[in-house]
Amino acid sequence: MTHTPARPFGSVLTAMVTPFKPDGSLDLDGARAVVEHLLANGHDGIVVNGTTGESATLSDDESVTMMRVVAEAVAGRAQVVAGVGSNDTRHVVEMVARARDAGATGLLLVSPYYNKPTQRGLIAHCRAVAEASELPILLYDIPGRTGIPFTTATLLELASLPTIQGVKDAKGDQWEATRLMAETNLAWYSGADEDNLAFLALGASGVVSVVGHVAGAHYRAMIDAVDAGDLVTAREIHRRLIPVVNAIMKTSQGAIMAKAALVELGVIEHATVRLPLVESTGDELQILRDGLRRSGISNPEGV
Repeated sequence: MTHTPARPFGSVLTAMVTPFKPDGSLDLDGARAVVEHLLANGHDGIVVNGTTGESATLSDDESVTMMRVVAEAVAGRAQVVAGVGSNDTRHVVEMVARARDAGATGLLLVSPYYNKPTQRGLIAHCRAVAEASELPILLYDIPGRTGIPFTTATLLELASLPTIQGVKDAKGDQWEATRLMAETNLAWYSGADEDNLAFLALGASGVVSVVGHVAGAHYRAMIDAVDAGDLVTAREIHRRLIPVVNAIMKTSQGAIMAKAALVELGVIEHATVRLPLVESTGDELQILRDGLRRSGISNPEGV
């Protein structure tokens, strides 16, 4: 028995890092190299300017440059989902137009952070963005970073808006997610690598990953197995990836470790991050190397 959910944003997506040169400026050649690496390893979507892309430290012009460079490098081979979130609705609406013009095929919209709107305010924010966009919107539910969850009632209301087409779930309430998958047409995406298999088994459309920087082919195989009803194979892949998921997601911070992993695999030259993030220590790099080795990712193209 097979099951193929709707996938308006693709199925294997990674929240792509933003490569920097040692002086902290954008490394656009590095960005192009990451795009080619991801496309060669199972991806049909890329998220640019998400959390792992250090979007909080990018200027608007840098964000748009990254959108344009990634879209040009992808050249129609995958979806390009651009992060446009902010706690200022007017700013988001401005970035929606710039993302469209830069070549994005979808938008990632995080709940407004720090100013802590009510759910009515959250709905009004998302409605204003949805009305300004002809591109499909992937809502990003990550209350651990924003302080503001999308409640079930809010998502039920937002699901009626035609451009709001999916949720990146980094909240991890699998029961409410199951209810929303059953009661709406929203495409669901796991937003935490630890939860990928669980959400896929419940009917999610795909993953928006950090570990996908090095395990994209593995996640492609996992999704294909779940679609085919082969949970035994999917579980084997999930267990094989435990060491590298722990190394990247549990050692220090995802963007830091993902960049270090891409350097280890020879995809980018520098693991530079912008303050307040700092690069990996020697001990952290050793944990990363061990995790890559134990998960069989010395050769990133092998599954």
